[in-house]
Amino acid sequence: MGLEAIFGTHSDHEIKKIEPIKKKVLALEEEYAKLSDAELRAKTDEFKDRLSNGDTLDNILPEAFATVREAAWRVLGLKPYPVQIIGGIVLHQGRIAEMKTGEGKTLVATMPVYLNALTGKGVHVVTVNDYLAKRDSEWMGKVYKFLGLTVGLIIHDIPNKDRKAMYACDIVYGTNNEFGFDYLRDNMVVSKSQLVQRELNYAIVDEVDSILIDEARTPLIISGRGEASSDLYQKADSFVRMLKPYTVVETDDKIDMDELVGDADYVIDEKAKTSVITANGIKKAEAYFNVENLSDPENFDLQHYINNALKAHGNFHKDQQYIVSDEGEVVIVDDFTGRWMPGRRYSDGLHQSIEAKEGVKVANENKTLATITFQNFFRMYDKLSGMTGTAYTEEAEFRQIYNLDVI
Repeated sequence: MGLEAIFGTHSDHEIKKIEPIKKKVLALEEEYAKLSDAELRAKTDEFKDRLSNGDTLDNILPEAFATVREAAWRVLGLKPYPVQIIGGIVLHQGRIAEMKTGEGKTLVATMPVYLNALTGKGVHVVTVNDYLAKRDSEWMGKVYKFLGLTVGLIIHDIPNKDRKAMYACDIVYGTNNEFGFDYLRDNMVVSKSQLVQRELNYAIVDEVDSILIDEARTPLIISGRGEASSDLYQKADSFVRMLKPYTVVETDDKIDMDELVGDADYVIDEKAKTSVITANGIKKAEAYFNVENLSDPENFDLQHYINNALKAHGNFHKDQQYIVSDEGEVVIVDDFTGRWMPGRRYSDGLHQSIEAKEGVKVANENKTLATITFQNFFRMYDKLSGMTGTAYTEEAEFRQIYNLDVI
């Protein structure tokens, strides 16, 4: 007989502590069943008043849960079972409730969602897809609306202009992607009035293992078109064409480079695969681009264009490192296999410089404007909880990464 059999598991202990709270909820069942719809609805304002006068969520929990159970019964014909009340308490405590599929996770969430929405700070219910978010917001939304709370929905089809109003609701259903991307977009706005989200208060994540573990390190990335800087690629290209190169096959440290290259404007090092402008070339660049000192910080961008053009001419050769396809695209050739690699591009503007050199259309750069992983996004909520059918296997990860307990 293992110790666990004698002393019980961590979950058993925690559930024992929750039992008395569950009993308090059940004890109110008959009393609340006698209330009229209007009296039941009035509970919401009563709770809000109590909270604003210093009462705590834990304190009003039994009454709030009893209110939702009765409302769900009247509106949906469903009443959370005792085991579902325990699940709801676990969620309110900012933990993960592991419940078998079919134990009605959607209904379990109504209790902690309602309770936490009473603060007015907003509750996010996070689902894995648009369909579930829409279904649950409409289905369980009836209960919240019956009790006088507002319900919002954030899915792919919701236009940007409507999102702020959705986030202002007491309870917001949505997908992890949409919540995450709205957070990123909010970080890019210029004025406070353009923000759509409020502070991240409390989230209940459905299928918590798939969102917080499986996809935890998936980065959400917002990329934008870089500046259409093709004219500078072309200018740098025209400039480099006028320069005189000097090619070094094997550099010897003992040689004085300046003496050796004489009046050359840039040095191509075939072994190191570099092309570097000389003092001579710098003078010409300053005259050509009409700048006083190429090394000034404000000319860093210009240097970047020139360096890429030097590389494109000095180290990258057509039909060796790349080919130009019949469609007029610069396609990289794999060094080792000689295979074409369509769709792959040299980074940092080099590909554009080669496009300028070959006289084909210079494509716009893509820039990453904002990025965050789900892991870092969800850790920003003041309180986080989740539901799953299979969390126990990932318990250690939930503890380590999110400081979340699995019950």
